[in-house]
Amino acid sequence: MGAMRPTVLLFDIDGTLVTTGGAGRRAMDRAFEQLHGRRDACDSFHMSGMTDRAIVRTALRIIGVEDTDAAIDAGIAAYLAHLADEIQKVEAPRYRVFPGMREAVLEARSRPGFAVGLGTGNVRDGARLKLERVAIHDQFAFGGFGCDHENRVELIRRGAEAGAATLGVPREQCRVVVIGDTPKDVDAAIGIGAECIGVGTGTFTAEALLQAGAHAAFPDFSHREALPTLLGGS
Repeated sequence: MGAMRPTVLLFDIDGTLVTTGGAGRRAMDRAFEQLHGRRDACDSFHMSGMTDRAIVRTALRIIGVEDTDAAIDAGIAAYLAHLADEIQKVEAPRYRVFPGMREAVLEARSRPGFAVGLGTGNVRDGARLKLERVAIHDQFAFGGFGCDHENRVELIRRGAEAGAATLGVPREQCRVVVIGDTPKDVDAAIGIGAECIGVGTGTFTAEALLQAGAHAAFPDFSHREALPTLLGGS
């Protein structure tokens, strides 16, 4: 983990950077009610760590609708329309950046040799909507998104490649770090040979993320070792 290695950081959004007060879930429920008359389509599975397209595909299958690309595209479009509305309804105390995250992003961006991006199951427009609410979206110049690939390993790979391109070096020469709050983030990082720093700000504890294989994990990013671990001693 040499301090001089070019470093790509990929931050997850929901449960990692921010909490949206449940806006995303309510928007998805409204989308399925609008299109299929089924507000309960997502009730029987956990959405944490899933990509948006995988969520829509899973819900379509549950309610017996063929999961064609067109049906998934329609579901995503309806979800985004409702998401914009739901985000505006959430009161500020329930919609916030988690402790230490804004500072970590700004510090990493100030360091030479760091590329700071997103690694999220949100489609690109959903990521923008969620992060604009807390004025942090413009801190991320690239990313891997749920519209890049339905599989989380592959979208993280896209994000890592985009970050390496930003630094002007091959991905293989980079230290790549995924910051996330679910075992799926851990698995995706391991899947491309990257590090994972877990945060216990979502539905999983720091201890659970360590057990899942995270290289390090903290209750949140205000922990005194979180930022030094992220920066790799640089």
